[in-house]
Amino acid sequence: MKSTEERLLQALKSAGPQTAATLAAGCAITPMGAHKSLKGLQAQGLVEAFDEVGTVGRPKRIWQLSAAGHSRFPDRHAELFAQMLSFMEPATLDGLIARREAQMQQQYGTALAGAKTLAERVHKLAEQRAAEGYMARAEKQGRDWLLIEDHCPICAAAAACQGFCRSELELFRTVLGPGVEVQRTEHLPAGARRCVYRIGAGPR
Repeated sequence: MKSTEERLLQALKSAGPQTAATLAAGCAITPMGAHKSLKGLQAQGLVEAFDEVGTVGRPKRIWQLSAAGHSRFPDRHAELFAQMLSFMEPATLDGLIARREAQMQQQYGTALAGAKTLAERVHKLAEQRAAEGYMARAEKQGRDWLLIEDHCPICAAAAACQGFCRSELELFRTVLGPGVEVQRTEHLPAGARRCVYRIGAGPR
């Protein structure tokens, strides 16, 4: 079982900056317990707090991950792999990305086998991505689905070569089937705190 501090860190990673009360409710602990654990995490340099301005009445204290807190969710390939990518010739790198996409397409095709509806396919895809360390989940929004990834375990590689991100977007479009449109609406390498894909049937 995860410790209270680990649950708080994951909640901040998943949902972004929050009040202690919101964190307490989400982690099923008391507000006093949340405050105590947050203070401990702050002493370790893993979280930081700021007062929300422009609110009516007493300012709200908001908690968020620090840079050190974000580093608790490490990349699998990290800087060494990113450096290796920078040494590759463009044609070699393109070939690597293509082979990776083909392998993942086979794996994802197996994982999504038997899923008949779009909802089932999106949930299966989220489960597969979560198993790979992307902290992925599926959420319904209107007529569409959102595939939300709160962490990118290959962020260093993606930052070094945007081809990985383009490849994954095309991979999602392929495995989710014809007639399904996938749009990336938030992108971690572009400065967002997560990657989000809007998935729907038919053209927008």
